[in-house]
Amino acid sequence: MIGPVKLSVQINSGILVNPGRPADGLNFGHLFTDHANQFQLNQVLLTAQKALDPKDTDYQWGFKIQLMYGSDARYTQFLGELNRVNPDSRYQFDVVEANVQAHLPWFTEGGLDLKAGQYATPLGYETIDPATNLFYSHSYIFQFGLPFKHTGALTVTHVNSLLDIYMGADTGSNTTFGPLGDNNGAIGGIAGFGLNLMDGKLTVLALTHFGPEQATRLLSPIGVDANGQWRYFNDVLVTWKATDKLTLVTEANLVRDGYGAAGKAVNGFGLAQYASYALTDTLALNGRAEYWRDDNNFFVASFPSNSGPVRAQQGFAVPFLHTAPGTNTTYGSLTLGVTWKPELPAPVSGLLIRPEVRWDHAFTNNRPFNAQRDNNAFTIGADFVLTF
Repeated sequence: MIGPVKLSVQINSGILVNPGRPADGLNFGHLFTDHANQFQLNQVLLTAQKALDPKDTDYQWGFKIQLMYGSDARYTQFLGELNRVNPDSRYQFDVVEANVQAHLPWFTEGGLDLKAGQYATPLGYETIDPATNLFYSHSYIFQFGLPFKHTGALTVTHVNSLLDIYMGADTGSNTTFGPLGDNNGAIGGIAGFGLNLMDGKLTVLALTHFGPEQATRLLSPIGVDANGQWRYFNDVLVTWKATDKLTLVTEANLVRDGYGAAGKAVNGFGLAQYASYALTDTLALNGRAEYWRDDNNFFVASFPSNSGPVRAQQGFAVPFLHTAPGTNTTYGSLTLGVTWKPELPAPVSGLLIRPEVRWDHAFTNNRPFNAQRDNNAFTIGADFVLTF
């Protein structure tokens, strides 16, 4: 089957106000909303795609090409592609996705879907695309407990109407090929399953991504083989459509790397609970509560330097890298917000306006927030997502 090719332009911009006015200008614990009290052009997203029709069981093919310009690209870039274009600028370029897709009616009653190329990770609830998120700011799980993107191939086998099996092989998180595109010499992969219950009102997605993520450049000089130090991103997502208006999402997360602080394995783990209630067709109330433990202060960080995220993944020294004081931190976060979707005439196909208030807290005896001055951080923000 040949379906339509859809083109879209999406703009996302916002501000997160921090009354604590941190001396370093950073909202610690935030990547994509890192700059306090400053407007940011997070994304200009250009997309061309021909999506697969999930109701069509015959042979299908499709593709997706998605390019980004904005401040979010500092954190989502594939190594070896556009990260050398303007590495010191806050606003950078990125290839978010570039893949071909196919539905093949093989092996099972539902057949299998194949995606090959570059694609966003299937792990987790929150996404790089802001239009599919409840909030402007992101969870600790999304930012520090999961990969963002992969280069490789991913299959989803629809065993029956209840069970899907995920399997994939890739070069790792945000990596491509070769000495500039991959930070080590080993491959990674994805495995897991999805359950579709109660006529689709209850779904479970349990996935793991595995493989080495640390840089040979960093570990080889101290006699450690980066290819043998695997990182496991584990995520379980339960979505329940409780009523026509109320949706509840529970996410459990565990990330573990074989080599970290003092040469020992490091862990991060936590839970996030989401709730969204539709007041009308255009207005929804949203909430998110999260608990996340950085057991060795290895994963959560802030990057004053715009080139810092890429340099860290490449294994280079990162100027002024900020981590939490002490040996471990337990983070709590509560976010409340509204999503307003006013109806607008063509050529606008969608507009989201999302004000939010957020409170972050360190339960451990340290002060990671507001330039290591406080164990609490309070922010008020809003953004818009405009789609043509």
